[in-house]
Amino acid sequence: MPRYFIEVGYMGTNYSGFQVQRNANTIQAEIQRALKIFYKEEFELTGSSRTDAGVHALQNFFHFDSDAPIHQSDIYHLNSLLHHDVVIKNILLVKPNANCRFDAISRTYCYYISRKKNPFFYDRSYYYPYTINSKLLPQYAEEILKHTNFTTFSKKHTQVKHFNCKIQYSAWIINDDVWQYEVNADRFLRGMVKALTGTMLRLARLNKPVTELQNIFQSEVHTNADFSPPSKGLILKTVTFKPNLFF
Repeated sequence: MPRYFIEVGYMGTNYSGFQVQRNANTIQAEIQRALKIFYKEEFELTGSSRTDAGVHALQNFFHFDSDAPIHQSDIYHLNSLLHHDVVIKNILLVKPNANCRFDAISRTYCYYISRKKNPFFYDRSYYYPYTINSKLLPQYAEEILKHTNFTTFSKKHTQVKHFNCKIQYSAWIINDDVWQYEVNADRFLRGMVKALTGTMLRLARLNKPVTELQNIFQSEVHTNADFSPPSKGLILKTVTFKPNLFF
């Protein structure tokens, strides 16, 4: 049976996360509903990255198997069945054993900070007007590259075998009104990007040296990190896959 990757984007504001849940509206439920209406059959979707409630994505993926005749022109009709805050960007035929979760080799997340009140960024940034030493933020971001154990920056009760992540890129982009923290890694833990962002903001607000961040890493105690930034500032930017998955 042919296998397909379906590329999607969404504003997560009105959804209880990416993966299907009982008694809650999710991105997966919305996509499955549109597929069922259009193709008149049930679809079982497997997701790539399980974004939490309120998190947005410029790019995320599902995969599914189907014998239905699927054409690029179907994307227009499927999008007409979706709400305004969800879009199907592409449907790609892939190798039969391709897996959009386990064949992803890296993901890039961005977290946005609004320094001034801006109604156009209300649903996709964290309003943070406090006095802060912005010169410290690039130092913290560079320090993160040196670590592989992110136990401190993972929420409790997460079902993972280990807390090791390989960070390939970590940087702040500082503009006048909107700041952006961007990070790329082979994997991310639950709450990790928000915790990294919140911890760096807290340290910079207190004017703490980079050694303080080192101590937080070494503590391996999640209460030493700051998980308070809201989900609405977080965007999954890209997902990168192993080569040779696509025809």
